[in-house]
Amino acid sequence: MTQKTDTWKLSASEIVEATHSGALKAIDVTEAALARMEAVNPDLNAVVDSCADTARAEAEALDASSGPKGPLHGVPVTIKINVDQKDYATSNGVVAFKDIIAPDDSPIVRSLRAAGAVIIGRTNTPEFSFRADTDNPLFGRTHNPWGQHISAGGSSGGAGSAVMAGIGALAHGNDIGGSLRFPASANGAVTVKPGLGRVPAFAPSQKKERGLLAQSMSVQGIIARSASDLHLSMPTVIAPDARDPYHVPLPWRGAPIEGQIKVAVTRDDFGFGLDPDVATAIDKAASALSDAGYAITEVQPPLAKETGDIGYRTLLGEVKALIGPDIKEHGSDTINEIFDEYFRQFPVFEGDALLTQLAERTRYARAWSEFLEDYPLVLTPFMLKPFFAPGRDTEGAEGVRDVLGQAHWSFVMSYTGLPAGNIPTHIAQTKEGPKPIGVQIAGRRWREDLIVDAMQAIEQRIPPTAPTLWDRM
Repeated sequence: MTQKTDTWKLSASEIVEATHSGALKAIDVTEAALARMEAVNPDLNAVVDSCADTARAEAEALDASSGPKGPLHGVPVTIKINVDQKDYATSNGVVAFKDIIAPDDSPIVRSLRAAGAVIIGRTNTPEFSFRADTDNPLFGRTHNPWGQHISAGGSSGGAGSAVMAGIGALAHGNDIGGSLRFPASANGAVTVKPGLGRVPAFAPSQKKERGLLAQSMSVQGIIARSASDLHLSMPTVIAPDARDPYHVPLPWRGAPIEGQIKVAVTRDDFGFGLDPDVATAIDKAASALSDAGYAITEVQPPLAKETGDIGYRTLLGEVKALIGPDIKEHGSDTINEIFDEYFRQFPVFEGDALLTQLAERTRYARAWSEFLEDYPLVLTPFMLKPFFAPGRDTEGAEGVRDVLGQAHWSFVMSYTGLPAGNIPTHIAQTKEGPKPIGVQIAGRRWREDLIVDAMQAIEQRIPPTAPTLWDRM
């Protein structure tokens, strides 16, 4: 077992092995994570609400129990501030919402607790959780542990920064257009965006129901430092919860696929140009998968550009109608200027046109489902060039194009409701400093396990980035 001072470096899988065997107590792991948070968080501003006192009480209760509570016994985790955690504020990065105190836990918080995880803090998000960069007037900017030359991503930027800096072995996040995958790519972490209906969701503090697309596109998930930790943690958060009537109660593992698994590889850059470092990351991922026995084929998936373009405009139409008034009233000048630019670049569907596109969404999802019958996995770029600098989306039309346009592949998977993972396979040595490059692996509906298997095969050949990062910190 590693020295106590290095306990914060342990993976969730290593922690579980140690707490189940008795080699470590939950309070030991918790204290190590809290000490790490105290040491590095002042420079990062990743955790904006400490749960230190309750974390210690939870850990001591675990140690007093007759045996391991569950598959995440003693694992320190963080929760994003846009999700309900009983007795804590669900501020969503908005000053006007800072006193919205959750009356109960959301499903994912309840599931993590039931599995024996210890919540050590709550992580930052941009205003309304609707940017790919994490900054807000309530808590300020979250920084990337690789350096301030690179954004921490968003909207789960606090989660990505925290877990890669060693503040907890796992971080909760969520994703409607890329909010798990942006931070994973920016910080060098690993994640899988679950597909439609996979993880139950509900906000006990909510005053009204969310829009149709928000219900069917927004998903809860986990950011980790390794694919193995996703295989450990994701089965715990797909547990049924009656408060989500659309949850799909399927097991984590699906039926094995006979023969070689075919992976479609695409390098489509939608006219933006594919940066050489991103091309290298794709090449490394494809080579690792081929070496692991996957069948790699260069194939162009169906309707990719159209799916992303229409998806942006349709979701923004719903956002403008249902959330727009709150953003106007409670949002900062910065977030309103960003949304004005969103609406200029992606003219929204409204009225009957919006209803028509909501119906047409099924056509895109069907085309992708049929394609995935032949190719169960699809390897794509995530960002088309190395990750952007902090505040890039505040720099007018060009900045928004750099942030959203370069991540077109992210939104294709969001709009169709397909699961999609992100894993780093290359570190770009740019003039500003090192930048991890994540690639995206999408897959069949409800087959997150296939995606995580593929990412695990990659990281057996391309080591995770955390040790490289920690040597720099």
